[in-house]
Amino acid sequence: MKNAFYVCLTGLLLILGSVAFADSPREPVDFVRPDIGGISLLLTTTRPMVQLPHGYPQVTPVLNPGITDSYLATKIYGFPAGGVSIMPDTGSIRTDPGQIASSFDRDFETRTPYYYKGLLGSYDIEASYTVGHFAIFYRFGFPSKGERHISIMMDDKGWMQVVSPTLVQGSTTIHEVPYYFYLEFSQPIEGVSSWHYEGEPGNERRMEGERIGFTLNFDGSGGKLVEVKAGLSFISLRQAERNLNESVHEWDFESRKEQTKAAWNNLLGKIRVEGGTEKQKTIFYTSLYRAEENMMNITEDGRYYSGFDHKVHFSHGRDFYTHDQLWDTFRCEHPLQLLLDPKQQEDMIQSLVRMYEQWGWLPSFPRVWGEFAAMIGDHADELIADTYFKGYRDFDVEKAYEAMKKEALHATMLPWRRGPMTDLGRTYLEKGFFPALKEGEQETNPEVHPFERRQAVSVTLEASYDDWCIAQMAKALGHTADYELFMKMAHNYRNVFNKSNGFMAPKSADGEWVKEFNPILPSGPGGRDYYAECNAWVWTFNVPQDVAGLIDLYGGRKPFLVKLDSLFEVQYGGDSKYTFLAKFPDMTGLIGNYAQGNEPSFDIAYMYDFAGEPWKTQKMIREIMEAWYNDTPLGLPGDDDQGAMGAWYVFSAMGFYPFCPGAPYYVIGTPIFRRTTIRLSNGKTFTIIAHNVSVRHKYIQSATLNGKPLDKPWFTQMDIENGGVLELQMGPRPNRKWGSADGDAPPSMSNNE
Repeated sequence: MKNAFYVCLTGLLLILGSVAFADSPREPVDFVRPDIGGISLLLTTTRPMVQLPHGYPQVTPVLNPGITDSYLATKIYGFPAGGVSIMPDTGSIRTDPGQIASSFDRDFETRTPYYYKGLLGSYDIEASYTVGHFAIFYRFGFPSKGERHISIMMDDKGWMQVVSPTLVQGSTTIHEVPYYFYLEFSQPIEGVSSWHYEGEPGNERRMEGERIGFTLNFDGSGGKLVEVKAGLSFISLRQAERNLNESVHEWDFESRKEQTKAAWNNLLGKIRVEGGTEKQKTIFYTSLYRAEENMMNITEDGRYYSGFDHKVHFSHGRDFYTHDQLWDTFRCEHPLQLLLDPKQQEDMIQSLVRMYEQWGWLPSFPRVWGEFAAMIGDHADELIADTYFKGYRDFDVEKAYEAMKKEALHATMLPWRRGPMTDLGRTYLEKGFFPALKEGEQETNPEVHPFERRQAVSVTLEASYDDWCIAQMAKALGHTADYELFMKMAHNYRNVFNKSNGFMAPKSADGEWVKEFNPILPSGPGGRDYYAECNAWVWTFNVPQDVAGLIDLYGGRKPFLVKLDSLFEVQYGGDSKYTFLAKFPDMTGLIGNYAQGNEPSFDIAYMYDFAGEPWKTQKMIREIMEAWYNDTPLGLPGDDDQGAMGAWYVFSAMGFYPFCPGAPYYVIGTPIFRRTTIRLSNGKTFTIIAHNVSVRHKYIQSATLNGKPLDKPWFTQMDIENGGVLELQMGPRPNRKWGSADGDAPPSMSNNE
């Protein structure tokens, strides 16, 4: 009897323990899976980056050269340390990075935003790292017996030197950017072998040139662990040392790891979700991590800068910056950043102003290590206007406006070019559209990029949106004449709408429509003769500043809805899907001709809110999220583009979206979580409650905002800033009346809101 009692008691304790474990609290960072997107549909993949939020460095293993899908790599070639890579190994001295590389097994990796651990299978070495601001902390666990090496490898031209038994320093230059590194070791270096790639080892303690390396020997008397702290700088060796001492000042790996983890939890925890599935939470917080991970902004002197996806560059005492791909990120990633940390966004804009003061132009795309190259449009306009009109103005507003105006009237409009206005841009200013080549006509303008072409229709559409943003700023600042000029230009999208076929279509300089025009497979790689990376079906709906005006061009809501429905139904054209994707590799994540894999599509499913059928927005948003986002390495619909794909998911999963950056309102979609709470910078919270939400209960039956009925499918920035609660009653069938009246539509330029 006693034995039976203990058996029952033990069983009960095991059950209670399991329940307690299952219900144990998980922090937001625990849901992040950095390898989501590590396999691509066609283009680039994500990497499992470890970094502090908004900090440099971003650390991920150096994998097989030329590997397309990072998750499918078979070898680790090293770990980055400021222009060089370091790699632990055992056995004989090797001078070929390919032979130093090690196999590894994904099942033995731990990947988080704040910490990495993996097993180097070729050497039975456990490699771990975490980060501070401008410093990396490595820990290598060697086998108990045998030789112990750490190789330092430099591909590009530079120098490095073993300064003492625990210190190696040096610098290199990559694409004209200097990198300085300052490496400290927890154990004394017992021997040094110097070498050129695939050469014979020597015994020098200073090496200069390119494709050079050191192999450092450790005798193991200090234990199995060899730790390395790497201080990084773009300024000097002294600054690299200072960065190390300030970022990782003690030999306490676990403490540094926990500090970085806490920083991520604080950031990700600004949005708390309840309900939903494990999969949905994983996708959500990984998406938020990606959106924030790519927003690098801390300079070495503590100021903010706008180099989110590249690196800040200091030279001769003057600040140089790189900039993120605003064509991708202005649509929803920057609005997400503004929602969570407006002060940071203000500082980013002020850095743009400094860049304008230094170079004379307002950059809108990353610096290609020489001059800035713009994709299409000047979408710093949207970033500035969105920040200003959402109430955040702690930057030099007049100088920012001066830069916006100069860009619009004097800068080239050619895709992927920078410099003064060309004849093609002057055609836009004079005639209201960017001219396309006629069918079969050869390019004669030497300034047109040979691959990117003119992208004439997309340039016109993007420029008219930019011009609308400038107009709003002009009005707010009292520049009446400028306001009238740019408002006229904001209507230029109408000049490329061809009523005969219902598409935004190309015109030649003489004002004639280009004949033999194919809206599904337009001319040029990726349709680049007329469009940017997508076809006419996608670009026809790219008028975020004036959906009401676009609806009028179609003759009203009904014909517009027919066109919008058709976007999601019309198939690819050509011989097959692979023929289509061969021409449009960016148009992945397809539903009909809608392409979630590329940013120009992001707004489109929300356009039903403007046309009296918000329930279709609710249906399509759920379908897109379910079809094209997953919690696996093949989990993104296309190129993540510095977190843009993730930012779209974050907003859509919360149930609202910043449809028109530059205008302080949001359109309503359909939330997937029972409750979402956003912690605002002013100390207040904004909460979205979705009663009865589920897979099938995706349709809004009714809504209230702070207890008052909300019959419109949109709300304002002020509604968020004031704090409060948006409550949605969800159901399994559409409420076709909610938000459907003409007066319920969100603001547009043509309805003067």
